[in-house]
Amino acid sequence: MSLISKAFKFLSAGILFLVLAVTALFVFGPVSNPGTILKTVLGQTIDTPTTETIQQRLKVAEGFSLVRYATELGHIRFMATSANGDLLVSQPRQGRVLKLNHDTNGDNRHDGMSVLIDGLTRPHGLALHNGWLYIAESNAVGRVAFDQTSGQLIGDYQHIITGLTDNGNHWTRSLLIHNQSLFLSLGSTCNVCEEEDPRRASIMRFELDGSQGEIFASGLRNSVGLDAAPWNNEIYATDNGRDLLGDDYPPCELNHIQKNQFYGWPYINGFGDLDPDMGEGKEHLLATATSPVFGFAAHNAPLGIRFIRNARIPEHYARTALVALHGSWNRRTPDGYKVIALHWDEQGNISSSDFLSGFEQNGDIIGRPVDIAESVDGCLFVSDDYAGTIYRVCYGQQPGDTLQSPEKLQQASTPQNFPMAQVTLGKKVFDRHNCLQCHHLNDEGNRSGKSLQNLSARYQPDTLAAYLLIPNPPMPRFPLTADEREALAAYLLSQPDL
Repeated sequence: MSLISKAFKFLSAGILFLVLAVTALFVFGPVSNPGTILKTVLGQTIDTPTTETIQQRLKVAEGFSLVRYATELGHIRFMATSANGDLLVSQPRQGRVLKLNHDTNGDNRHDGMSVLIDGLTRPHGLALHNGWLYIAESNAVGRVAFDQTSGQLIGDYQHIITGLTDNGNHWTRSLLIHNQSLFLSLGSTCNVCEEEDPRRASIMRFELDGSQGEIFASGLRNSVGLDAAPWNNEIYATDNGRDLLGDDYPPCELNHIQKNQFYGWPYINGFGDLDPDMGEGKEHLLATATSPVFGFAAHNAPLGIRFIRNARIPEHYARTALVALHGSWNRRTPDGYKVIALHWDEQGNISSSDFLSGFEQNGDIIGRPVDIAESVDGCLFVSDDYAGTIYRVCYGQQPGDTLQSPEKLQQASTPQNFPMAQVTLGKKVFDRHNCLQCHHLNDEGNRSGKSLQNLSARYQPDTLAAYLLIPNPPMPRFPLTADEREALAAYLLSQPDL
């Protein structure tokens, strides 16, 4: 390319940037970081932050450590983890799903990458369930048989839901498999308007084969993240509030999703405020519209939400969801750009704390978190579509420690030493609650439930005790004291790993 051509290309890009920036300012209001938004619109990514930058900038919650697991992935979005530790990642703009082979040599990196499936229409949400990989495209949902042991597709990919509209804004589709149903979110076509297609700005429910579709919940402007809380089996969804009403209004939302509930948009914002553009004459809706259970800061753009089920965590994270805040555009100074932890107390009250922060500093942005997934080795993954990077976050390890692969964790599993009195108490708790009725241990018990063998490959004493506080359904919550939970964990972890 000649010097004149390079200069012309540079000038053209500068003019385009200026036009977009001015247009955004006068048409859409204040913009936090025009360069970041331009790259987002064009689907461009930045270079992966250096190790030095990460060490200086990124801060993770106390007791956790962070490493770069994958880099230079381009515009990545949502993730799903297979049973063998492989990580599936959607690339909407490339129309494909990647497979990152799990780390077997403990170097904190994936062991190679391949395209699992391509030729899709802006794939976004992913789910693995009963031998199927479900993929939410912008205009359809499909599934293909997937062997989670070998990491191979079996047979052909087939659409099970078609005819979804993907015009206008908010074309990403997210899905959740829950209670033998498929839940699908469809964002609005606009910032604020009355939709022609009633399926937009809603969450729909289908049978697992894609049949019997129905609008499950409505009035949800753009619910990108969906997950169910393990302690009550209820669905929660993030929702992005509307723009152009100032830097700090309205809040983005976390909603408790219930059947046939209306959540306000476009007539009601946040916690019962009539919209200044669409709310006139809609006062009667205030009596029946469902308000959010938690409000995020305005324009923070909450995307993926993941309730912690199997990751190694401190005890106070037992009733916790992680939420990726993608970051603001419609405000004068940038805000968001981090992962936060939402903590539920016994009464259902929700508080928040920073989990992974530092992606934005004085307007300089080095990442935009999108989604969170749990790894089979007890760690967590965080995807970043701005730097094309996936981070792995682990509890109980210091930066620089070698993270063990699933195979190495299995090989390294040995019975742990606990005080005999504690193990004895744990055995009494185990017997008193008849755990063998549902579980199999040391060639005894019910094989229909999960085996309790090799627990030390997945849990530490504190994380197993925390799990016993709020176990995953259908396991009931037993009224155990802290000492009893610790003793039961000690008994289970002291068993031979056969």
